Amino acid sequence: QAQLVESGGGLVQAGGSLRLSCAASGRTFSTVAMAWFRQAPGKDREFVAAIRGSLGSLFYTDSVKGRFTISRDNAKNTMYLQMNNLKPEDTAVYYCAARERPRPSYSIPDYDYWGQGTQVTVSS
Repeated sequence: QAQLVESGGGLVQAGGSLRLSCAASGRTFSTVAMAWFRQAPGKDREFVAAIRGSLGSLFYTDSVKGRFTISRDNAKNTMYLQMNNLKPEDTAVYYCAARERPRPSYSIPDYDYWGQGTQVTVSS
């Protein structure tokens, strides 16, 4: 059974960096869209970034453009989120997701697989 497992979260000061990883198992995800979402306390889960299957086109929400970089290593079946210049408002549980289509979506219901989440806390 396909599974996604996030890692790399933690506590960092504002202006710092973290790199999240999403390791996939059970099947290859290189040809399908993968994405990062996040959920802050008391808020809805929101789209952060996505990468298209095969072509590798990248998509970001406006608040992270220029600071976050999404990437994937198909040989390792792993997706990453490099987060630089972190801000307190980036504090959230970060989830990776994958859908059974190459084109990403901003909508949560469009994703078929989810990880368990990893906590990112940015102190001011």
